Amino acid sequence: MKGKHNSSTVNLGLLQMQASAAPADNLRRTLAAVESAAKKGAKIICTQELFRSYYFCQNEDHANFKLAETIPGPSTDAFQKLAKKHKVVIIASLFEKRAAGLYHNTAVIIDADGSLLGVYRKMHIPDDPLFYEKFYFTPGDLGFKTWSTKFGRLGVLICWDQWYPEAARLTAMQGADILFFPTAIGWHPSEKSEYGVNQHGAWELIQRSHAVANGCYVASVNRIGLERPIGGDGIEFWGQSFVAGTSGQILAKASIDQEETLIVPVDLGKVDVTRTHWPFLRDRRIDAYGDLTRRLVD
Repeated sequence: MKGKHNSSTVNLGLLQMQASAAPADNLRRTLAAVESAAKKGAKIICTQELFRSYYFCQNEDHANFKLAETIPGPSTDAFQKLAKKHKVVIIASLFEKRAAGLYHNTAVIIDADGSLLGVYRKMHIPDDPLFYEKFYFTPGDLGFKTWSTKFGRLGVLICWDQWYPEAARLTAMQGADILFFPTAIGWHPSEKSEYGVNQHGAWELIQRSHAVANGCYVASVNRIGLERPIGGDGIEFWGQSFVAGTSGQILAKASIDQEETLIVPVDLGKVDVTRTHWPFLRDRRIDAYGDLTRRLVD
């Protein structure tokens, strides 16, 4: 269940960026950020959610489907070339056009030889004010998955998935050493003063809890900036991308409002040590969990 890499220490690269209205420009800048991260020693590099555009789910507009692309497609081709050139693993979040009328919020996983290992399609799709994702995305149909890469075994979940212990658990149970969460989350400006601290605190806490419960690393990559593609107050994305260690401790955290790349070394050997000393996986009562597949236990 381990990756193919001999050394147990690997540098993660988290790309926290501000999106513009131009998809081509966003792709160009993200590719440049990948190259920069690789040159700084990052071996597994992850983008924020839907990096190629503004967060377009703030309204329901059929014109936004034009932002989608096929997988494989132009973006995957570009990332595969960079992965092969710099011998790095890349996780990139894309708006996938699978077929006419069928679209997914998808992450691609590319190994260090440039091969496309596979995709993860977002399983949990939100429908909240300014987060109207059910209009755009079909729920994922591939389940929860992990991939053995040159630099470790990793799992990928996307944004709204991060609130669900079941998603993290089922991914970790497949041997993931690291859970990556490409993300686009922020404040409604009118609510920030009253709820902002608690909202961000809950977001960070639930993901740190996934690290604790599963004895693995968690890397969450968020965007920054105020985006108002339809006017109004928009969404103020709160950045603060972070990596949590196997006991849930914050190893590194980015700023609230600055573009930056976090380069964070993680010792994958600590996954085995943590899971041995805190044997939550051993002590699970799998005979008693059948009700988890029910909507509600009456």
